[in-house]
Amino acid sequence: MSDLIDLPQGGYRFVRGVFQYSAAVAALPGHRIARAMFPTPIPLDDGFATIAAYLQAQGRPLTALCACELRSPAPFDDQGFLDFNTRYAKTLDAWGLLTTGHNPVARSNVCPEIAPPPTPSFHAFSYTVEASDAPPSFVIAGSGESIEGRPTYAEATVAFRDLSPDGLRRKAAHVHRIMEDRMAALGTAWAKTTATQVYTIHNIHPFLATDLVARGAAAHGITWHYNRPPIIDLEYEVDCRGVHVEHVLA
Repeated sequence: MSDLIDLPQGGYRFVRGVFQYSAAVAALPGHRIARAMFPTPIPLDDGFATIAAYLQAQGRPLTALCACELRSPAPFDDQGFLDFNTRYAKTLDAWGLLTTGHNPVARSNVCPEIAPPPTPSFHAFSYTVEASDAPPSFVIAGSGESIEGRPTYAEATVAFRDLSPDGLRRKAAHVHRIMEDRMAALGTAWAKTTATQVYTIHNIHPFLATDLVARGAAAHGITWHYNRPPIIDLEYEVDCRGVHVEHVLA
């Protein structure tokens, strides 16, 4: 099976990922992706309800949801992350989003180091709308410095617990390559992005120029969130997008 799967009822295609999220999404012809951000984080269940009402008001089906940006109180251990992801995926299943046998919705889920929300919450979401003349649009799911498919995150983590400048540089380089691989699967690249977001509490300046700006990832700047990735002992995460319409919800 191809790693690139169309979801026509949602108006997008996705790169196959893991059960909790897809690696990336792109609008199908005749559609564009739009992004909506909440002014402050909204608890997960309330967020889903608000998104459902918003999509209905836009005349879009629930399956138009294509990416979620979440905020959690603190990094999870492996079991806690599995429990959260199972709860999260149940709503996507109820919305008819898992009909291909894979989760099509891209995601980032990070943890503010200062003033975190008390419960897992929505920060923003992306969805498709019909648009006959729209330029290509896409969202790349967030990734930390882990290698997918390993039994535990401790076994999967690049430079595990190494917070030295070299360890952080190795972590970042691995994450940046993941972003590039995911974009390549959609036939796109850094030059087509409109936003690149970095999530870490560590100093990114030693490798910012050489391993992020030099790749072409900062054409529109870098948004640095003082957040941790969602798993204990992950230290660096990035996501990016090429989205031309964005809203802040009242």
